[in-house]
Amino acid sequence: MVTSEAGRRAEYAAATRQAILLAARALFVERGYFDTRVQDIARAARVAAPTVYAAVGGKSGVLRTLIEDGVRAAEAGGIYERIAAQTDPGALLRMLVDGTRSEFELWSPIMRQAIAAAPQDAGIRETVGAAHDSLRRGLRATAARLAELGALRAEVTVNEAADVLWYFLGNASYFTLTDDCHWPLDRSADWLHQCLTAALLGT
Repeated sequence: MVTSEAGRRAEYAAATRQAILLAARALFVERGYFDTRVQDIARAARVAAPTVYAAVGGKSGVLRTLIEDGVRAAEAGGIYERIAAQTDPGALLRMLVDGTRSEFELWSPIMRQAIAAAPQDAGIRETVGAAHDSLRRGLRATAARLAELGALRAEVTVNEAADVLWYFLGNASYFTLTDDCHWPLDRSADWLHQCLTAALLGT
């Protein structure tokens, strides 16, 4: 049985962790990962610097935790159940594009920092890989559902469809369209949907 004192300690620890993550996210986006120090995160979160290390493992631990929390939240959102429930191939693709668009809008500021830091930090590199793997699992489930519905073009296998979905809906495509080409995010998502419809459904 958890005592009230233990419960209060757990609540305080959870609140402290959340304050650190929120402060770090804002600083990473504003200043960049490399120009943010643990002391800056601690000051913004109103905790001591050792607390940042104890709660989330320092600066790289904070970034990894932010991404891992995002992946867990996405996977807990019932995405596989929603994919399986779709009976209209066009609506399924639209749902998928809208979902990746929303996730990109929410997480791209942090993913930029993670991708920049990954070459110098094996832990962050592994976490970015895990985030990509999570997305690819969802894309493969979508490809398999399209095949179940008999909606894929005759020459397109499930594996090829999953690869096409990754090519168009991975972070790289969104970064290219929004950063390099300066397209609005809504226009980018609409164009990606059009491309996927033509490539996979042939309509």
